[in-house]
Amino acid sequence: MKHFLVIVWLGLALFAQSAADPKSVPAEEAFQKARVLLEMKKYAEAVPYLERLAKHGNKSAMYQLATLYEKGLGVDQSYERSSYWYKQAASGYAYVQKVLDKEAALFSESIAERFKAQFTGVSSAVANEAMLANLQTDTKETRTLLEELTSGKFFGLQPYKANYFLPASFSTRRYRRQPSAFKSYELYDEIAGTDFFDRYGTYDSQTEAEFQFSLKKNLTYNLFGFDETVTAAYTQHSYWQLYSNSSPFRETNYSPEVFVVFPTSPRINERFGLKATRWGYLHQSNGQEGYRSRSWNRLYLQGLFQWENLFLAARVWYRVPEADKPDAYYRGYIVDENGSKVLYPDPNEDGDDNPDILDYMGYGDIAFTYLWHRHQFGGLFRYNFGKGGAHRGAVKLDWSYPFFGSHTIFWYLQFFNGYGESLIDYNKNYTKASFGFSFSRGIAN
Repeated sequence: MKHFLVIVWLGLALFAQSAADPKSVPAEEAFQKARVLLEMKKYAEAVPYLERLAKHGNKSAMYQLATLYEKGLGVDQSYERSSYWYKQAASGYAYVQKVLDKEAALFSESIAERFKAQFTGVSSAVANEAMLANLQTDTKETRTLLEELTSGKFFGLQPYKANYFLPASFSTRRYRRQPSAFKSYELYDEIAGTDFFDRYGTYDSQTEAEFQFSLKKNLTYNLFGFDETVTAAYTQHSYWQLYSNSSPFRETNYSPEVFVVFPTSPRINERFGLKATRWGYLHQSNGQEGYRSRSWNRLYLQGLFQWENLFLAARVWYRVPEADKPDAYYRGYIVDENGSKVLYPDPNEDGDDNPDILDYMGYGDIAFTYLWHRHQFGGLFRYNFGKGGAHRGAVKLDWSYPFFGSHTIFWYLQFFNGYGESLIDYNKNYTKASFGFSFSRGIAN
């Protein structure tokens, strides 16, 4: 009996040791354990799991190990080891090699298994870190920014474009008012014999407040077996005449979006700096009625590039066509039997609100972000190449810097010149400078 108990005790001890051994834990479970231990700040306990995953090609584990060695968390501080793992993390394009992690459901040969894995909660985290692993993290600036962008924990929602509030946005000229019931105040004055344009044709102030919030959520990762990520995003941009009488909102633009990102091959990545391609559908509208209504839908293809601290996104789009409204609607009036002009009777006529929008917005844009220490510089450029008989475009430049060392609030400065500043004024040229605060940073979008 005594010998039997000793054997049982030894067996249990060996079993417990095996269960606690990181080498015996399946890859997906090891990944989850490592994340939990890191969140609990039990860095030393997380290291064995990270080392096992990193040696098997897990790019996220490589990145985490590099960070721990850089900061001396759970390990002896070693910039040499940190640099080694950063380089390893930046050398590939996939998050986990499929051959080594076949047990992970996300990389199963069965699409049904991969589909079920999208609902486990692991999918979103893996998708974020897959995109991170594909980017170069050789500099402190890029590591800091990318770590911030992939650390969202609010129901899986993360910043997409920059989120900001600009209390001082100054235009070189007043913004025009667009009535909803008729084409313009000038036309109304011509037909009715009034002087409404002088009284109501423009807003009171050239200075207004402006804010934007923009979020995204990864929906699936590797569902179709191409390391692709399907993402839904939403951006809302508002222009608030805060310093005018009654402080009306001049315009709000709503932009829901869905896109899929495909990482490129290592050869393309290394040769051209092209990290991924993004294929998407974007709707944009202002939620108004009558002559104030603006909307359009686009399919787009975007290339995402990186060269060290410079990020660039080049995008082309195709506008989804809509049926035109009657010519008299766009003219704003009809001619009655007496030859007199009469305001168009149905301002809510079905059809395209803005058939000439491509004449002003063109067929694509180029955006860039450059990181220099704690500064971030950005820009966006559009040009229509003479479409519609005139050359039109737009330039937007911005700069941000941490607000007294904050990691979540930044000084934010923006300059804009050209067409398409807002949907309501897509066909008007404005120059404006804005100053305020941002609460997240976007990358070239």
